[in-house]
Amino acid sequence: MTQKTLPTDVPVEEFFATLDARRSAEGAELVEVYRAATGAEPVMWGPSIVGFGEYTYRYASGHDGVWLRTGFSPRKAKLSLYGLTEHPDSPALLDRLGPHTASVACVYVTRLSAIDLDVLRELVALGWTTTADSAV
Repeated sequence: MTQKTLPTDVPVEEFFATLDARRSAEGAELVEVYRAATGAEPVMWGPSIVGFGEYTYRYASGHDGVWLRTGFSPRKAKLSLYGLTEHPDSPALLDRLGPHTASVACVYVTRLSAIDLDVLRELVALGWTTTADSAV
């Protein structure tokens, strides 16, 4: 199996220019939140994910690959936030984040203005450290 979503050379700002005004502004604000929490610069992963850092993984099946340590995608319906759910302290912080839904690997937010950005910074920092042991 070939991994489909990989880092690209597309500038993040170029991607934001393709979004509506609200999502573009939210994307720019998220870049600052993630940059401050991780110390890393944003990189486009595939056509629509803004990632910070990367790590390698290997499943018991032998499948391996590389993935972003943390990041987001400013999708039309919701902001998808990656890498925020794995740390043991994440559930308590998610309770304080504000309106969101979550899956195993993603947190979904309708509007950035509706959540607590300080809590988001903490979640991003925890997500960053959670993958540090296996990070490239």
